[in-house]
Amino acid sequence: MQGAFSRETALADFILPHALPGALNGRDGIKLLSLDCFDTLLWRDTHAPKDLFGALPETTVTQRQWAEERARLAAELREKRGEVSIEEIYRELLPNGCADMRTAGVRNEIDAEAAHCFAFRPTVELMRTAKSRGLQVIIVSDTYLNPDQLRGLIAAAAGDDVAALIDRVFCSATYGKAKSEGLYEFVLEELTVKPHEILHIGDNKRADVGGVAPFGVHTLHLKQFAESTEQRLRLEAAVGTMLHPAASEIALTHQPHRAALSVEEPVIADQAEAFGFATLGPVLHGFDRWLADEAEALQAKHGGKVHHVFLMRDGHLPQLMYQARSGQAGHAVEISRFTATASTFVDAEAVQRYLEIEVEGDPVVVARQMLLPKDEVEAIVKKLPRGNAAIRGQAFFNAITTPSRIRRIVKASTAFAERLVAHVRRTVDPQPGDTLMLVDLGYNGSVQNEIEALLVRSFGVHIAGRYLLLREQFRAGYDKRGFIGHDHYDGYTLEALCTNVAVLEQLCTAAQGSVVDYAADGAAIRKGNSIKSRQSAIRERIQAGAIRFARTQAEITIRSASVNHAAMWRRGAAAVMGRLMYMPVAEELAVLGQFEHDVNLGVDNTVALFDSEIARKGLRQRGLFYMKGADRMYLPAELQGEGLALKLSLLAHKRFGLALKYADFIDQTISLPLIVADGRDVSTGNVTATPTHDGYYIAPIPVGDCRFSVGIQFGQLFDYVQVDSVTFMPVDRFLSDKAVADNGETEGNPSLEGMTQAAPHLFHCADEYSFMMVPPPPRQGDRQMMLAVVFRPIARREAKPAPATHNVLLANGASA
Repeated sequence: MQGAFSRETALADFILPHALPGALNGRDGIKLLSLDCFDTLLWRDTHAPKDLFGALPETTVTQRQWAEERARLAAELREKRGEVSIEEIYRELLPNGCADMRTAGVRNEIDAEAAHCFAFRPTVELMRTAKSRGLQVIIVSDTYLNPDQLRGLIAAAAGDDVAALIDRVFCSATYGKAKSEGLYEFVLEELTVKPHEILHIGDNKRADVGGVAPFGVHTLHLKQFAESTEQRLRLEAAVGTMLHPAASEIALTHQPHRAALSVEEPVIADQAEAFGFATLGPVLHGFDRWLADEAEALQAKHGGKVHHVFLMRDGHLPQLMYQARSGQAGHAVEISRFTATASTFVDAEAVQRYLEIEVEGDPVVVARQMLLPKDEVEAIVKKLPRGNAAIRGQAFFNAITTPSRIRRIVKASTAFAERLVAHVRRTVDPQPGDTLMLVDLGYNGSVQNEIEALLVRSFGVHIAGRYLLLREQFRAGYDKRGFIGHDHYDGYTLEALCTNVAVLEQLCTAAQGSVVDYAADGAAIRKGNSIKSRQSAIRERIQAGAIRFARTQAEITIRSASVNHAAMWRRGAAAVMGRLMYMPVAEELAVLGQFEHDVNLGVDNTVALFDSEIARKGLRQRGLFYMKGADRMYLPAELQGEGLALKLSLLAHKRFGLALKYADFIDQTISLPLIVADGRDVSTGNVTATPTHDGYYIAPIPVGDCRFSVGIQFGQLFDYVQVDSVTFMPVDRFLSDKAVADNGETEGNPSLEGMTQAAPHLFHCADEYSFMMVPPPPRQGDRQMMLAVVFRPIARREAKPAPATHNVLLANGASA
């Protein structure tokens, strides 16, 4: 219990939130408990106090801020007073308004505060302990509200029973001085207890310790958050602002999870569980609250019974969160994209339609999806022509759509659909008129698209898909909704969040293989789990942390005022999710570093979530555009250590669908002088090197069909230069948007002329004639190749000064 006061830690001057209820332990001489108000007793759902001003009607955040600045300046100039009242602020905000308008403005602001404030339960427990011991409890707050207004706010936000625990309220606006300016002198004058009989606690060290302790009062600084938590919350607020541009009468940021983080995170020793608690917990808790509202709405609309049907594997953690909240099990139904699609080939048209969509896919995967035997798949693929993709695709289409093969596909699919229905009956056993609420992470609702007609036909039920994140690629027309979906977000925002959804899938999934078939009685048949057991163990600890968050959140706040919980949790969850996807912190990446992603298509393919070494090389070669075509699933994680600006650029590009190209990032170039030789002729020229990242440039030098040696005349430009890589690659691969495992790169084998290596990759050029000569690689037929030189200037060569003009004139006898 770090920070709690005891005789052994009598000199501690701070306290952590979870220790607040015991703050009076060991302090026998205390007769009065003094508390700060905001962020000590009352906490807000927003990141910063100013963010709440967004909820004010007909007033912008900046207008409200400017009004307060003008009011404070006027008070300082006219009366040497550092604090102002809210009425003075609204006189500045509405200089031409009548008294009634200003009164209504004040009322609106206090109401907005009440809607976004709640009492922090550990502080309330401390207050109740104080009252049980016969102590007085007072509030001493730096605020523009007066005591009646502040007490009324506490009652409105937290309830009359909490307000009744307070004996007196002292506000800086009443005395014109903040705590750091001596407010407590006036407080002591009005109290009947001595300073050493008072314990004051507050979150602002300068005000609540530095401004109070000099009067002889015992003080404790309430440390709301660890530095790492504060950083995450700042980043979440920044991401939330980008995802949710300022809107009328809505707070700028929403962080309803702040209180839970402050209390529980410091006492979680396991890094994986802490990650699940602080990051996954708020997202899945908000989703679970929304699912409860949706189930209630579906019940009212359709009648019958609403079944919570969690689609495995990704529905595993949502089911655990549901169980923790409701005490009910729900239904874990194992339907994958593979099994859902396998049940849909009801006729030749369905087969042809699927082939039209997937004709450019891996023919092995496509053929196996249509339930063709392995040996038949191998025979089909073996006969396909090589080379042109369109010709190969047409040949594959023709091979599959022979009448006899289509008949066998339809027959196998019909039988498969019957087994899938048996699985649903075995697991859920719905009755006609019931609603199957399919719960999944999302993000297209592909499983629902494939099986809805089958389930409706088989059971006579209503199907409702409810997803954490919904971004439909086409308008299916089914009953689908997303906690974060089209109802509240534009397509670019949803696409930005879906781009890296694989990390969320890996955190929420069950530690089991994907279902590939069903027995006749409906029992699921799974493929082997391709994910390492160590990864599964880490994931289970992360999921335990998320469940721990839900239980903590349910207990930590005391709230009386009405608030739009659904909108608050949605916006808060979107900010947390966006921050994880684009600005993960080091502690999170340490947990996720060994994770792989299972592509879940009935095959054993896994891909790494991220690879920092590939990113380092890619950034230096291509800048942020190295990501185009990469098959890793969590690319922003690779940018850790490369600076916040790069992450913000990536998020902005995705969030707003910015039509930027590589050329738009080039604001300076280097003309790099070259020597080109083919064994007979030697010529000179220049190539334009363009910036990539972290001061590096890339010089793409065509070498044709590998006949040319290239001399790079670094000495003309630099005294020192850092050469990161010298590689040959096919021109078409360099220009392609698609990343491949083998891009045809071969290392160059340069020789140095007048250049010496001073350190790894660092070279000193003796004079302007120094150069690096790179012979060509072995020829690859007529394939056109290029030499990619990635370098960073370290010290540029100073140009030799030209002869002074006046010296020439003097030599010719001219006068100066």
